[in-house]
Amino acid sequence: MAGTRGVSDPLEDVFSKALLRRIFRKRWVLLPDYVPDTLPHREKELRRLAEVLAPALRGEKPGNAFLYGLTGTGKTAVARHVLLRLESRAREIGVAVKGIYVNVRQRETPYRVVAAIAEGIGLRVPFTGLSVGEVYERVMKKVSRLGGVYIIVLDEIDFLSKRSGGQDLLYRLTRANQDLGGRAWISLVGITNSLSFVESLEPRVRSSLGEVELVFQPYTAPQLRDILEERAREAFNPGVLSEGVVPLCAALAAREHGDARRALDLLRVAGEIAERRGDPMVTEEHVYAARVEIERDRVGEVVRGLPLHAKLVLLAIIRLQESRGGRSVSTGEVYEEYKRLAAELGLEHVTLRRVSGILSELDMLGIVRSRVVSRGRYGKTREAVVDADINAVLEALGDDPTIARLVYGDES
Repeated sequence: MAGTRGVSDPLEDVFSKALLRRIFRKRWVLLPDYVPDTLPHREKELRRLAEVLAPALRGEKPGNAFLYGLTGTGKTAVARHVLLRLESRAREIGVAVKGIYVNVRQRETPYRVVAAIAEGIGLRVPFTGLSVGEVYERVMKKVSRLGGVYIIVLDEIDFLSKRSGGQDLLYRLTRANQDLGGRAWISLVGITNSLSFVESLEPRVRSSLGEVELVFQPYTAPQLRDILEERAREAFNPGVLSEGVVPLCAALAAREHGDARRALDLLRVAGEIAERRGDPMVTEEHVYAARVEIERDRVGEVVRGLPLHAKLVLLAIIRLQESRGGRSVSTGEVYEEYKRLAAELGLEHVTLRRVSGILSELDMLGIVRSRVVSRGRYGKTREAVVDADINAVLEALGDDPTIARLVYGDES
């Protein structure tokens, strides 16, 4: 090692800064999956969901519930908080109550969803090789043998209904108590960002699933400030936050539909940036830098996960915008450009109706902003414009080898 004397060690520098822990005390308190002891401004929702599930403490069947609201309005935190408290109280009084939380989007398919439920009751099933029905039957047999009450939380449940066989699985789960014949009980809590989700369900599923519905309103800036101040006391070392940091994070997130997750991400990433730079305090400058970093990361993650034809539609909008000085473009114009791009790749294009649906999905994801405009006697049309960092979108699109040459031209 003598020959390296005088040469800086970049890893040692990183490790030394990490050990100083000047900024964070408990960084994980700001992470999305952390469930706090208290949930400010969600007392009404906590109480209502607890009322729905409380019969489990008597060994009786709880109701089913749907939690609706935009991203970051506290739906998941409320559901997990109530489950933890319910299980804790059940243990105290010697009643068998088990909560099973499944993020449907992460599990992707009905098979993996029902396999996750199986894991929740301690039943191991193969990664593949069985039918959804076979795994479901195994779950029912074990639940029947064990007895007790099982509360299954399906987060982002709308992703399950869109998958082949997803609504069949939901129907089975809503009818599970008939299969169990009173030997055990199963209750479902669905969480979704889509207020129109129930209307998209088949009538047989809808009638069984939507017993109680809770709608979560977006947080206001003062409410977000309360949430951040409470978390900040745990997350950061004393004296490292400048006075304007928490109000700024709250104000920025309140502009984006009152998203508490966004506010917490801003605060956490601002702290991480300050720590990386070796700065002694987190300032408003770090918050603005965090906003840029988060936006690029969010856009990249969303765009990389899009299906191929959705990526081509997005690229079509960008190409048209660039040629028209950033103006919004109509669905018909997007469709013609999309068909041209698909033909360049030798792909069969989808229908105009499907492209219109893709535009609506991109709008819901926050990548595109669209609106319906009247053209007088020519009827109505939808106009769209990319509502995200275009460079970040193009970078993410260019990561797909199928369309990289369309993004970068001959450079790819």
